Amino acid sequence: MKAPAIEGRARVFGDDVNTDYIITSRRKRESLDPRVLRRYLFEELDPGFAATVEPGDLIVAGENFGCGSAMEVAVTAVVGAGIRAVLARGFSRTYYRNAVNNGLLPLICDTRGIREGDRLAIERDCVRDLSNGAMWKVEPLPEVMREIIEAGGLVEYFRKNGRFRVWAADERR
Repeated sequence: MKAPAIEGRARVFGDDVNTDYIITSRRKRESLDPRVLRRYLFEELDPGFAATVEPGDLIVAGENFGCGSAMEVAVTAVVGAGIRAVLARGFSRTYYRNAVNNGLLPLICDTRGIREGDRLAIERDCVRDLSNGAMWKVEPLPEVMREIIEAGGLVEYFRKNGRFRVWAADERR
C-alpha cells in the first residue's frame, strides 16, 4: 500500500525534547481535549510556539525525542495541532509507540540538515527538502504500523479491521 506524500513546513527542535517540554503535565489536569491542548504545545520551550503552528507543519528533532514520562497526552497535543509527522534521529520507545497508536507518523532519519521553515515532502522511504533538494532515507516502518497510522491510530484500526490481520511471511518487512 503506497501512502501519499506528506508535505509540510519544518518546525525544528534539538535533542532530548522530553514530554513535559512538548506539553507540561499540569495541562492534562485542565483538559484532555486535543483542541485545548494544542494551545500549550511546547510552551515550556517557546511560549509563542503554539500560536505559530499551522496544520500540516512537521516537527523535526534530534536524538531522544519524547523522552521523560510515558504520558500519551504528549502525542495528543501534537496531533491536536494538525501535525501529522515527527522526524527525529531517535525517539523514546514510549513516545514512538504512543505516536503510532494515535496515528502520528514517527520517522527516524538524519535531521541535521533540516532548517526551521524548510518545506519537506515525506515519502515512503525518504524525506525530500523541497527548499534545497536534499534527501534523507528514513528507517522503514513495519506494514502493520503504517496501516495503524493510516487508519488514524490503533482504535480506528480495530474499528475498521476488528483485529490484526494475518500477514504472509514476505509481507512482514
